Amino acid sequence: MSGEFPVIQSAHSLVAKHVTKERWDRVKDIETKTCGFTIAKACACAIEFDNQHCGIYAGDWDSYKDFAPVFDPLIQEYHGISSTAVHTSDMDFNKIQGNIVDGAPVHSTRIRVGRSIDGFGLSPGITKEQRVGVEKLMANAVQTFSGELAGKYYPLAGMQESIRQQLVDDHFLFVSGDRNLTVAGMERDWPEGRGIFHNEKKTFLIWVNEEDQLRIISMQMGGDVRGVFERLAKGIKAVGDSVKQESGKDFCLDAKYGYIHSCPTNLGTGMRASVHVDLPGWTQHGVAKLQARCEELHLQPRGTRGESGGQTGFTYDISNKHRLGYSEVQLVQKMIDGVNTLWKEDQEFQKKYNM
Repeated sequence: MSGEFPVIQSAHSLVAKHVTKERWDRVKDIETKTCGFTIAKACACAIEFDNQHCGIYAGDWDSYKDFAPVFDPLIQEYHGISSTAVHTSDMDFNKIQGNIVDGAPVHSTRIRVGRSIDGFGLSPGITKEQRVGVEKLMANAVQTFSGELAGKYYPLAGMQESIRQQLVDDHFLFVSGDRNLTVAGMERDWPEGRGIFHNEKKTFLIWVNEEDQLRIISMQMGGDVRGVFERLAKGIKAVGDSVKQESGKDFCLDAKYGYIHSCPTNLGTGMRASVHVDLPGWTQHGVAKLQARCEELHLQPRGTRGESGGQTGFTYDISNKHRLGYSEVQLVQKMIDGVNTLWKEDQEFQKKYNM
């Protein structure tokens, strides 16, 4: 039970706007069936911290249904969808038209999605038994991988120091200590039930029981976005087929919200398709103008040291802006076309500024 309406420290968050006392009172006595999750647990970050933009997490698929009076309007505002919208998934890599053009200075390509297995909680609410159950399904699933997907699963618990250091050096390891994830309930029983899989070439990764049950990642050097997407699609299918065969369970796929994730900002595709690309002409023209141009192209630019690492020279991380309301194929296509457009314009700016 969630008790009385709390003080929400993140006064400018979506939670502060959409979690009114009236809505809180409607759902405050509900505990979800899968994990016993509550609205107070869902809003913990917005209640505890003053710096949240969104501020809410789901503890299981039920949370989105049981706490719909809160989640629905918040999700509609964040993703810009209507109350009647439905989501269509499409992982058919054969529909991708073209690729990043030859000669574009793309260093690397990475596409990640999240997936959740039905019947198990999401990271903020998952029980210890459920978390271990997800890990067991995954440890078995990866043994069925063949060809370029074949590799090894490394549990975090009891990990050898040499393996840990190698995973750190490869930038593959996820670690504990994030205050948001801790308050949201995602670091309970750390490190039990968590681990990392990667294939031999280190181009296909799965994070097990981090912010989502599964974070599935395909990546490689260069700009072959289509190839990276194809590997991702095949990898997801291999995981899904194995889980289905072993447990009879499917991924949580909601008609309205697509693939279910713990953070509502990731609903839909849960997909971030990105490249690291050099844009010296745009940098000279102005970073603010580049940001405005990316907005027009439905892209999101970042510096290349992660989300808040700022700008290093003229290499940018460019990714799809949307998650929900577009299919995976549409978002990958937008990213390919958008990066090609930016590079074409970049060359014009280089001429203009005699670079």
